[in-house]
Amino acid sequence: MSATSNFIDTYVAARQKSAASYRRASAVLGGNVGHDLRYFDPIPLYIERGLGGRKWDVDGNEYIDFLMGNGALLLGHAHPSVIDAIVSVASRGTHFGNDHLLQIEWAELIQKLVPSAERVRFVNSGTEASQLAIRLARAFTGRNKLLRFEGHFHGWHDEVVHGFQLPFQADGSRGVPPSVRDNLITIPDGNMALVETRLSQDPEIAAVILEPSGASYGRVPIDIEFLRQLRTVTTKRNVLLIFDEVVTGFRFSPGGAQGLYDITPDLSYFAKVVAGGLPGGAVVGQRDIMSLFDHTGKSEKDRFERVTHFGTFNASPLSAAAGIAVLGQVASGEPTSRADAMASQLRASLNEVLSRHQIAGYAYGPSSTFHVYFETNPERLKRVSDREDLKTSDARLLKGMPGALITQYQRLLRFHGVDIMSSTGGLLSAAHSETDLGEATVAFEKTITALLDEKLIYRL
Repeated sequence: MSATSNFIDTYVAARQKSAASYRRASAVLGGNVGHDLRYFDPIPLYIERGLGGRKWDVDGNEYIDFLMGNGALLLGHAHPSVIDAIVSVASRGTHFGNDHLLQIEWAELIQKLVPSAERVRFVNSGTEASQLAIRLARAFTGRNKLLRFEGHFHGWHDEVVHGFQLPFQADGSRGVPPSVRDNLITIPDGNMALVETRLSQDPEIAAVILEPSGASYGRVPIDIEFLRQLRTVTTKRNVLLIFDEVVTGFRFSPGGAQGLYDITPDLSYFAKVVAGGLPGGAVVGQRDIMSLFDHTGKSEKDRFERVTHFGTFNASPLSAAAGIAVLGQVASGEPTSRADAMASQLRASLNEVLSRHQIAGYAYGPSSTFHVYFETNPERLKRVSDREDLKTSDARLLKGMPGALITQYQRLLRFHGVDIMSSTGGLLSAAHSETDLGEATVAFEKTITALLDEKLIYRL
């Protein structure tokens, strides 16, 4: 029996309740799990509770958590102020189907923090927010096309479900009509000459959309000067600029990436942190664009001349309460600064391990994120002399590491008590401690040692 087989047997043996849970789930859930990223071989995680920067599965295994609710938990698991807010509101009713005062307070906080938020409209998720922002851009400009960038993730709705993972031109899912591509232009980011050419050649482009962190919450770094130039050229050509701040919002700064970089888009949208760890999102933008939601009351025709938007649970009382509790603390800047500092320390520790073992790889990432790139291409390895030579912003390299490596990397980290978000990266919170970072670094070193033994990564 191979060493890998022995390891998997040991991994499964420590997760017997999870294995039983997976068998139950397989009999009732489509796809066996609730989210594509939760699927995992041989067994998904089934989490029972979380506290601060850690969580525990149904088998009692403890994890230092760098998934943090897919990035939603800037204050960590079960923060007392968030729990108290939810409990207090729940006792008065969980859903009314009407507006309520907490919705207004929540919107006022967002408006105060986010530079582009002259008006706010609530939704239930990042995907809903993406869909609504695109609809607004088309309605406002009277144009139909969208310019987006390879590798950037904007949710799972039909128009943007392709283009974020390799191969970038492939279909992102079955069941999506090919006609959605008629209004999408997808190009690599970072090339302003190419952006200007596409905008000049196609007067039907309504908006440019991107993650201001770079693709996949910074897995593919982006030049801040490119963002500034993008703001200039879109303004010049009367094309809207949309920032996807689902991850970066309130995490990169109290005002999101736009606040950190001092670049104000026409529209931006948020989820994750904005709702304090509960379901929720928001589209925000300039007053004249957001006025497309307004009811003028002038005629029956009015309902056909505005942007239609429904949503049973928009700004639900519980989500509003959690969002207010978190954003009230975010406003001070302390949670963001704390999470950033922890991430910086972790990236340095991971790089020290990689350097000491002479691994062909490096840790990197903006703000409170981290990613690790492993170079596995023999031809490219021949051309590098040190780890600095490995650094790249090529989405095809950074998103193209072998699947077997990614799976085993994640499996080994979980075995040693660390859970991450996606690929090789994750996010930190204000609740993580130096003890968490130290233990995570030990787990990382054990992981890369095993990956070396299995010849999934290489030394320089």
